[in-house]
Amino acid sequence: MNLKKYFQFEELGTNYRTEFMAGLTTFLAMAYILFVNPQVLSLDGVEQLPEGVTRMDPGAVFTATAIAAAVGTLLMGLLARYPIALAPGMGLNAFFAYTVVLGYGIPWETALAGVFVSGIIFILFTLSGWREKIINIIPQNLKLAVGAGIGFFIAFIGFQNAGIIVANEATLVSLGDLSAPTTLLAIFGVFVTVVLLAFGIRGGIFYGMIITSVAGMIFGLIPWITGIGDIVSAPPSISETFGQAIFRLGDIFTLEMLVVILTFLFVDFFDTAGTLVAVAQQAGLMKDNKLPRAGKALFADAASTVVGAVVGTSTTTSFVESSSGVAVGGRTGFASIVTAGFFILALFFSPLLAIVTPQVTAPALIIVGVLMAKSLKDIEWDRFEIAVPAFLTVIAMPLTYSIATGISIGFIFYPITMIMQGKAKEVHPVIYGLSVIFLLYFIFLQ
Repeated sequence: MNLKKYFQFEELGTNYRTEFMAGLTTFLAMAYILFVNPQVLSLDGVEQLPEGVTRMDPGAVFTATAIAAAVGTLLMGLLARYPIALAPGMGLNAFFAYTVVLGYGIPWETALAGVFVSGIIFILFTLSGWREKIINIIPQNLKLAVGAGIGFFIAFIGFQNAGIIVANEATLVSLGDLSAPTTLLAIFGVFVTVVLLAFGIRGGIFYGMIITSVAGMIFGLIPWITGIGDIVSAPPSISETFGQAIFRLGDIFTLEMLVVILTFLFVDFFDTAGTLVAVAQQAGLMKDNKLPRAGKALFADAASTVVGAVVGTSTTTSFVESSSGVAVGGRTGFASIVTAGFFILALFFSPLLAIVTPQVTAPALIIVGVLMAKSLKDIEWDRFEIAVPAFLTVIAMPLTYSIATGISIGFIFYPITMIMQGKAKEVHPVIYGLSVIFLLYFIFLQ
């Protein structure tokens, strides 16, 4: 195969060196997920779990994260030929861990089954061509509100992990002890990461974690690296998580799991669509305002979610950090192949999980929350019938500690406010149906 011809190097004005650097840049910009995802899914820092619920093994999640990212990114590069990388998504992992497992008390094995089913449905929608129709059905303002709300929720978790926000019996939450050494380390991490990103440094979140880890070692808050064994080793086994999504399929037939699957599907749908369009526009790959080979790109995303669920991680989705690779010249799927290669290489660096503590990853959660909150500016706040469901969606996620609750409240109030404004006909029947499902969820399960 002539790779230059297959990836259209000449037509897109690129070359191997540029695509390699783009792939490396994208990897560095999103490598933080390799360490954040195991902490989130294993509920690191949460002392008490619901009865009957166990923790996921961080090592297994690390391996599953790298595998899902490598497979998804490779499919994106080979099939869709876009410089877009995939990995288990922020927000979706928080929903998996903090809402489904911690909030609902659903075992992580059953949650993986929900991810698997949502991925299968995603594939069916993509192959049938229904996906675009479904995307158009959901009001744009609700999509924007969901994205911003997830950002607030993720940032809230980051503040908790840092010790900046703590529980308080009188006021529910309050400011933590900012003089505590581990909290100071997290604050230092936030400052460093903000400075790096403000200077436009690609991979600023990842570099911020490295600098924070080194600072933690210097002040005795994180164990020192004493040898090569603290850096490189064989990939951790995934025997504990592999196949659990298949084995637990019989446990998904409940109203509660229906809401869980709908949420996985809903968030992945619009997260992926938004990222694909945004990165493709930046790279100049849109034609007549349409995305060529969109079906193949969506299939890559959906297939990687299924693979990720089987090996043991939450929903895999397209990463907006891919824009960093595009910024240095990436224009083809060869960049994605390079990124996938680095994720495979990363499998051998799992010992670093020991030095990447919750205080080290907290800044990443907070900054990702900041970046996700930017969608607030595009919501039509001057329309009361839009402002109410949008605001309730955003505010409910951190206050109820549940992404699903925020989405549910938004979908319940949207048709109500539209009806009150005499705009009932502008609401699609599917939205009415979803509002009924979410209302039944509150009545019978809350």
